[in-house]
Amino acid sequence: MIKQAREKQAQELAEVIEQLEQGVQGVFNSEDYKRFLDVVAKLPKYSVNNLLLIAMKTEGKTSMRQNFTAWKAMGRFVKKGEKGIKILAPSPYTIQREQNKIDKATGQPVFDQDGEPVKEQVDITMNAFKVVRTFDISQTDGKEIPSLGVNELVGSIEGYGTLMEALKKVCPVPISFEDIDSGAKGFYHQIEKRIAIQDGMSEVQTVKTAIHEMAHQKLHDAISSDVMGSESRSQKEVEAESVAYVVCQHYGINTSDYSFGYVAGWSEGKETPELKASLNTIRLAAADMITAIDTELEHSREAIEVGAAAVDGKEKDAVSLSVDKNPEPDKKEAKRKPSVRKNVQQTKGKVVKQPTKKTKVKEEACV
Repeated sequence: MIKQAREKQAQELAEVIEQLEQGVQGVFNSEDYKRFLDVVAKLPKYSVNNLLLIAMKTEGKTSMRQNFTAWKAMGRFVKKGEKGIKILAPSPYTIQREQNKIDKATGQPVFDQDGEPVKEQVDITMNAFKVVRTFDISQTDGKEIPSLGVNELVGSIEGYGTLMEALKKVCPVPISFEDIDSGAKGFYHQIEKRIAIQDGMSEVQTVKTAIHEMAHQKLHDAISSDVMGSESRSQKEVEAESVAYVVCQHYGINTSDYSFGYVAGWSEGKETPELKASLNTIRLAAADMITAIDTELEHSREAIEVGAAAVDGKEKDAVSLSVDKNPEPDKKEAKRKPSVRKNVQQTKGKVVKQPTKKTKVKEEACV
């Protein structure tokens, strides 16, 4: 039984790897590439291999994915009869190996009295993978999953301002607006270490351009980049535009005007390892940016909530103070009428829900 199980696992693994080899070349078709980026936007922490496997099976239509055990831990359960997509999961194992003993102090081999090297048994961790099945959230039922709520945030004017502030804070170089003579929407200045964005563009175009130039700064800066200019201009544009697409898609910003018809020509003639390396570069850059932006947006939300709570508390204190200053009613009158304090307590919700002019100013400052 154990031997049969292992043979089955080996066969499944071989099938998945074969799918990957075929899928890497095929993904650089314009529409397939866009679907791959759609999956990256939803699952930025997945490996390139697993993103390719999911993209091939879902045509880019997926959201949150987990295996059976992970969904159970989150209070959700896979619906009966649902079939998962096969992906790869780490499955390291340990073996014992005999090797020369090394002196920890000197880093040199240890010898016995006869001058022979001393041997010892050590545990070696071997990297390996196994096939597991992953299920989309639409294939599950159970506890509601909380979300950051960024989509709603980006859709309004206030949301645009908050998102742009988050981008400025996570960007390691300053972002400014100006009239660009060349007609470009934006650029990253390698020498001055700054990003310039054309002033007066639409909010959506401004955000897209900012993320695109931030991707250039992250990936292609002459000092911080590992490749130091070894990439072609077309490859740099593919990577920056892909990162911008993924990040915008993640936050629900309209990406319908993105076109990747040129990726087929760019990828032609390249070997699978090189193509995979580019896809992984895009995935890592997008994942890093999304994580940083999410963190900054969460901080902004917490600051707004704290500010609102502080204003709410001041209003309550003001109401209590105004009640305390009222003179005590005549005892006979008090028997016939409820106290002023009691009336305020009964209508407390109504009083608090009517923001004063001061409240409005405070909220606008927070936003």
